[in-house]
Amino acid sequence: MQSSSQLFPVALLSAELRGDLTEDVYRLKPGNSPDSSVELAMTRIGCRDGARGVPVILLHGSFSNRRFWYSPRGIGLGPYLARAGFDVWIPEMRGHGLSPRNHHYDLNRVADYARFDLPAIARFVVEQSVQAPHWVGHSLGGITLAAALGGGYLESEQAASVALCGSQVSRTYWPLKLPPVEWSGRFLLRRMGGLSGSRLKRGPEDEPTGLALETLRWHGLFGRFGEKDNDWWAGLANVHTPVLAVASDGDRQDPAWACNKLLQQFGSEVREYLHLGRRQGFSEDFGHVDMLISKGAQREVWPLLRHSLEEGVLPASQAALAQA
Repeated sequence: MQSSSQLFPVALLSAELRGDLTEDVYRLKPGNSPDSSVELAMTRIGCRDGARGVPVILLHGSFSNRRFWYSPRGIGLGPYLARAGFDVWIPEMRGHGLSPRNHHYDLNRVADYARFDLPAIARFVVEQSVQAPHWVGHSLGGITLAAALGGGYLESEQAASVALCGSQVSRTYWPLKLPPVEWSGRFLLRRMGGLSGSRLKRGPEDEPTGLALETLRWHGLFGRFGEKDNDWWAGLANVHTPVLAVASDGDRQDPAWACNKLLQQFGSEVREYLHLGRRQGFSEDFGHVDMLISKGAQREVWPLLRHSLEEGVLPASQAALAQA
């Protein structure tokens, strides 16, 4: 079968019409990771008229997949942006959704996603769209995006802008600062053999042990956001890509102050902060997931994200546009 890319093997798995939208599903085999079995599924959403606008890549969070952005009924931020004229791409991380589990799935970490997978995704989208994409990441998707930028794995021409929604790395879990607690956590995680999204009631997908162990290290006594030889947190100061942080008063998992702290670490001249909540003029205090997939988000948050992608900045009156 002929590859859909000149970069590495890419298979077009399906090309369907979904009402007023087109849905193309690709499977990438970049071959740039130490685990050569890694394959990544990507869904491309567009309008039936064939017009392709500016590319936007949507990165899902933990325990999730492409359906966070794109429901089977054609509802979600992905279809909304496609109908607004954007060229929408939705990757699924290793072992999530249509992406098969790689041979060493249980060892997968954010470091692998940031170093190998996001650059491969970026290269393919740039090849297909012939322009730099915008990126929108939710929760772990935003953290992975920050890691790729802070680590220097994404080049400037591969990111026109980034939006980090409910993403932070600064919340302190004090018990994990105690070495015996961290050691016990590592022991239990290895015994569990991964995290079940359904059992933990966190979402439809599972997460590998490697990801959880990596998070424990970040929050440990001498932990930091990065790898042994690469401080991602410090590297963010050298990133000049325009960045938007979306946070909410109702987000108990990733509090607004911590999301803002991640934003302020960027060296970008254009840094926008969208703070959701009743105190800011919105109709509700959106939760961690509700900020992007609720009816309230569809009415109030999506237009703001669209405006930011189109204009590069938020409107002067955020709440006024949200209510329009």
